Amino acid sequence: MKGNFEFRTRKSNWSLWVIECIDPNCNWRLRALKIVPESTKFVIRKNVGVHCFSLLNRNANHRQATYVVIGEQVAPQYVGVEKGLGPKGVQNFARTKLGAQISYYKARMGRKHAHTLIRGLPEQSFHILLSYFHMLEKLNLGTVTRIEVDRDSRFNLFVAFGVVIRGFRYMRKVVGIDGTFLKGQYRGILLVATTQDGNGQCYPLAWGIVDSENEDAWTWFLTQLKEVIGDTDELALISDRAPSIKKAISTVFEKAHHGACAWHVAQNIKNKFKCADIMGSYWSTVNSYRCEDFVGYMTEISHRYPRVAEYLENEVGFEKWFQCHYPGLRYNITPTNMVKSLNSMLVNARDFPYVSLLDVIQEKMSKWWNDRRIVAMAITAPLTLSWESEFRPRFAQSNGRHTLQLNPVTYHVKCSELEGVVDIFNKTCTCKEFDIDKLPCVHAIVAAHHAQVSVYSLVSP
Repeated sequence: MKGNFEFRTRKSNWSLWVIECIDPNCNWRLRALKIVPESTKFVIRKNVGVHCFSLLNRNANHRQATYVVIGEQVAPQYVGVEKGLGPKGVQNFARTKLGAQISYYKARMGRKHAHTLIRGLPEQSFHILLSYFHMLEKLNLGTVTRIEVDRDSRFNLFVAFGVVIRGFRYMRKVVGIDGTFLKGQYRGILLVATTQDGNGQCYPLAWGIVDSENEDAWTWFLTQLKEVIGDTDELALISDRAPSIKKAISTVFEKAHHGACAWHVAQNIKNKFKCADIMGSYWSTVNSYRCEDFVGYMTEISHRYPRVAEYLENEVGFEKWFQCHYPGLRYNITPTNMVKSLNSMLVNARDFPYVSLLDVIQEKMSKWWNDRRIVAMAITAPLTLSWESEFRPRFAQSNGRHTLQLNPVTYHVKCSELEGVVDIFNKTCTCKEFDIDKLPCVHAIVAAHHAQVSVYSLVSP
């Protein structure tokens, strides 16, 4: 093929293969026989390997450069990578490595065939799922897997790795849930539940694949998730405002609190009311800690865009997105943004067969956990790197603040911006930052120094 020589098949059956040069005046030919009838291997019995026709008869548009041949040759380029060469890259590969000019369509088909060789057919993935999940549970202690096919042949699967389940005991119980479309032959929806670890990094809890994103699918997924993470008053579930998710959460979780993702609410405002200029006031409202500040920002929004204020109050509900009104604990965690990051991370793997997709997920998580373990082993401070970097500016701001002790555990901290009354026993402050983030605010740091108490002892788990 590299020499642009074409051949044709003179004879082909179950035991014999004879090919010859496409030019009848050329003596090049090859004859191969099957070794034994039961074998699939052939042995070359005759080979005249020298072409003797004009160079003008060479053809770069090689008839033997089928998409199958191209796929077999380019397949190693896709081993261990998610994206690999695109169709134009395959065209360039065929031209430089094989000396063949191929069409864009043939390059696309060759790429598809290479994917099949490396990752298998979707049907094969279905056949080995049970064995795959069995080995996951056997080799990863505590891993939970579920597969369910209903009477309408709709397919659901769920997986949560054991190491993740064990680690969640030490996480703040704020979980984001969302779904994204798969693009393989059988489509489907990839569902994910995630939170943040102590360093503010993405911590995927569970994965699921369902037929479509509806109430039944979410109910099934959340039922499996509940078995893994439990259902307590401390648990907060954050999602977009899709009715199917809202109904499923209310059905499955009796104690957990449901909150709306502030980012999704912002997108809805921009799309529904066409008022991107209000986003500054909206995010100031979202990030405010005190109800007085919240009222001030909401008043500004209502004066400029009354319909937006009505939407936030009546359709979304203040208790769903504003920290001060939220009935549970959301801290300063925004897990839904983490879900979007996960979806973006898997953008090239969403057309893989299911087992190959799960392999990518497992490989990425294994790498994350090992990298984080190495970083954690090197930490000498009491807190993680993220929390320590959050602490340092507050320490700097605490210098020179006047403190008045009101009783053994209560201190009035005065400053030019905002005064605060701190209760170091109950870990509260009138600025509300200490109450919501569960991390000492500037006032709490000043009070701790005055009380000769370690500020690290005021950090909640």
